Amino acid sequence: MLRKRSVTFTYPRRTGVVRSWPSGPGPGPGPEAEAGAAPGRRPQVGERGIADHPRAGNAGDDAATDVRWDSTTEADDARSGPTDLRRGTIMRILVTGSAEGLGLAAVEALLAQGHDVVAHARNEDRAAGLAALTARGAGLVVGDLEQRDAVTRIADELNAAEPLDAVIHNAGVYTGRPVMPVNVIAPYLLTALLAGPRRHVYLSSGSHYGGRATLQGVDWRGTAPGSYGDSKLYVTTLVAALARTRLDLLASAVDPGWVPTRMGGPDAPDDLDLGHRTQVWLATSDDPDALASGGYWYHRQRREPHDAVHDTAFQDDLLRVLADETGVPLPAG
Repeated sequence: MLRKRSVTFTYPRRTGVVRSWPSGPGPGPGPEAEAGAAPGRRPQVGERGIADHPRAGNAGDDAATDVRWDSTTEADDARSGPTDLRRGTIMRILVTGSAEGLGLAAVEALLAQGHDVVAHARNEDRAAGLAALTARGAGLVVGDLEQRDAVTRIADELNAAEPLDAVIHNAGVYTGRPVMPVNVIAPYLLTALLAGPRRHVYLSSGSHYGGRATLQGVDWRGTAPGSYGDSKLYVTTLVAALARTRLDLLASAVDPGWVPTRMGGPDAPDDLDLGHRTQVWLATSDDPDALASGGYWYHRQRREPHDAVHDTAFQDDLLRVLADETGVPLPAG
């Protein structure tokens, strides 16, 4: 089940739709006034105002935190576009594969920014290593993304909790039978099954350039070892397909580079910090570049992906194959 330390945190419940919250005077009090804000103002990280924030102070410290209030109301929301989020707004974000490496760094960065984060671990042993994060207020889901029933259960748990605003699909494997289930099927299922999030950031790789643009004979269930390059071509194509067919979503692919994680090895030459910061930026920023769906990113620079990624027939075939394979079509946008 979704685990959360018992705390009192009084910012208003979100709808799961990523909205623009422009500054300026609002027409009157909103439901957030009960948190101690001035009428019509929303909580943001940076100014005193909320007690018992789960990330206030040091780990385990429920003292008041810094919160900034933005003078805006539901009427302002109604006038705003669906995907423009002001810098500083508290978001609820799931990061898969967050027991170590890029995922762990992303969770720590998001918590430091004051966001409401749900971490993910593959099993109970790895979950135990995230005690410091849960003590700081992170939620936690546990499940092996190689197993489709575990992915479905995680989605059900998250849908029963407060809606997510964004997902960083960080979990990935380099070799072996889990390659296709973890790298492609799991992020596809979470995208299709999670009801709330409007931002999805997917872990790609420069290896996708060596992927084969064919869907023939793919072992999606992982009964045999899968091709890492193929899996990253498929997930990068999924991003382009979502950008074209789901205008209600922001989908981005991130190549973190060859970074010194367990997968990349200790001698990897790229900057681990830049890898996770691109994920965090795409999940939270209101910068115009971050609000452009369908990009393939490397260290906050947009790059041109494999030619097949832009092939709409290949995109449509991929969506059809994944829907048929999982029995779960993407909802209409």
